[in-house]
Amino acid sequence: MAKHKIYTMSFASVYPHYVNKAEKKGRTKEEVDEIIRWLTGYNQVQVEEILEKKTDFETFFAEAPEMNPSRTMIKGVICGVRVEEIEEPLMQEIRYLDKMIDELAKGKAMEKILRKP
Repeated sequence: MAKHKIYTMSFASVYPHYVNKAEKKGRTKEEVDEIIRWLTGYNQVQVEEILEKKTDFETFFAEAPEMNPSRTMIKGVICGVRVEEIEEPLMQEIRYLDKMIDELAKGKAMEKILRKP
C-alpha cells in the first residue's frame, strides 16, 4: 500500500497552519502546543526539537512518548470523514490532532478539547 503523502511531510511544515488557524480565531500558539503535548506526551522542549529537525508525521507519532488514552473520546467529522471510523492508525492519529485544532479554532473551551471530566 502506498504511503499517504502527509506521512512523509514534516510536522514543521504543517504546524504553522495549525497556529494560523487558531490565531485567526483569537486562540494562541500556546494552546496549540498544549493540545500537541496532551495528545502525544511530548514536552515543550521536545516539540521545539521536532519542529527544528523537521520530523515527518510518521516519526512524530511513532516516537511520541505516550499517546493520550483519552484521545479515543475524540469524535466527529474532519475533512468529510468520521475520526472514530478511520481504520488506518497513523491517519487516525493525524485526524485526531486536526479535529482538536478545529475545535480550538471554533472556540471550544480547552477543558472540553482536552476531554477533561
